Amino acid sequence: MAKSRVVFVCQDCGSEQSKWIGQCPDCNAWNTLVQFAQPAGPTAARAAAGRRAGYAGETATLRTLAEIELADVPRVPTGFEEFDRVLGGGLVPGSVNLVGGQPGAGKSTLLLQVMCALAEGMDALYVTGEESLAQVALRAHRLGLPTGKLRILAETSVESILAAAESFRPKVMVLDSIQVVHCAEIPSAPGGVAQVRESAACFTRYAKASGAAMFLVGHVTKDGTLAGPKVLEHIIDCSIMLEAEGDSRFRTLRAGKNRFGAVNELGVFAMTDRGMREVRNPSAIFLSRPEEVSSGSVVMVVWEGTRPLLVEVQALVDDSMGSNPRRVAVGVDQNRLALLLAVLHRHGGLAIGDQDVFANVVGGIKVAETSADLALLLAIVSSYRDRALPADLVTFGEVGLSGEIRPVPSGGERLIEAAKHGFRRAIVPAANVPRKPIEGMEIVGVARLSEALEAL
Repeated sequence: MAKSRVVFVCQDCGSEQSKWIGQCPDCNAWNTLVQFAQPAGPTAARAAAGRRAGYAGETATLRTLAEIELADVPRVPTGFEEFDRVLGGGLVPGSVNLVGGQPGAGKSTLLLQVMCALAEGMDALYVTGEESLAQVALRAHRLGLPTGKLRILAETSVESILAAAESFRPKVMVLDSIQVVHCAEIPSAPGGVAQVRESAACFTRYAKASGAAMFLVGHVTKDGTLAGPKVLEHIIDCSIMLEAEGDSRFRTLRAGKNRFGAVNELGVFAMTDRGMREVRNPSAIFLSRPEEVSSGSVVMVVWEGTRPLLVEVQALVDDSMGSNPRRVAVGVDQNRLALLLAVLHRHGGLAIGDQDVFANVVGGIKVAETSADLALLLAIVSSYRDRALPADLVTFGEVGLSGEIRPVPSGGERLIEAAKHGFRRAIVPAANVPRKPIEGMEIVGVARLSEALEAL
């Protein structure tokens, strides 16, 4: 019998080392190497020796790209338009989707609602490894979901789950969660690097062979990233994060990887006593402003996936009580905030180096694109001068280091969305001014930061 060998695997990147070291040489993470025993198998040298001895396997057929038949990928609607939007238009048969999020964000609730809806028209299997059957049934009855057709299984053994799936042959399947299941052949505890990697590979092979769409629920680490080796995100087809900001009842569903659709797509849900409810018009939710707008507040238009989204950005500039003024950003990059403050000083003529600056995007939305630069600067100027901006003003644009206002993609669509919500004035990059005027909206195009400040 071949002896098993001991290897050390990084929990962040999945690289293998022959001995334990403090820092992973591939991803430079500290104290992430975990020991596990790997069954010995034929090495590459022995395999090459076998080929030289005369062994030849079946020759694979080589084809060109022109010979491959193209067909539209079939889509199965889940019954939730926001969920279908993040998936890229619906559920793809044979796809493997990883759904992650903080504890209590609503991953199990959302997937249970989706599965109960899909079970009305197809065979669906819900596998729970963290909860009992009674707990899942109690949640379904509390949410008022149809429970007559959804099959459910409480099991943590990969072999038993796949045997039940082979017998039932579901069209869609949920595993909650990938960190609690285990393979009998892997001599390590559930949740370890080897178990997560091998379990995900087994379920992926089953999904591709049977054509069943599969959802894998994944835990996240304390910094908000998916737990387990990075190879897990390479195996699956779609990676989705369900984000919750503090005690807010709103949840954002964001796709970070999607082989069948656009990435960075955003879906908005609201957690209620009847489960997760879709927010069809998220701009109306994030624009619940008071009747009298105070200084340091302005509305900007960001682009999330395939649609514009109107959100409010707030800034507070106050005298610093210490020797080092604070720079705090929530919802935007803090390094970007420091960069914009330097541009404001150099090209806007406002020296606020001795002031504390706080920036916040209302509603818990995280803005990653640079179109929020101009809105953030205007909100800072408004707070510093203590003069409120017009309530019907909307803005967007990227600010360069030399003070220029750069255009952003889909400027016309952003302005049309703002006009639908009643905004009558816009300060945008000069290159984003549409050739055809938008009825009822005054659009001011600016090329430099000084022109934007004068337009106020």
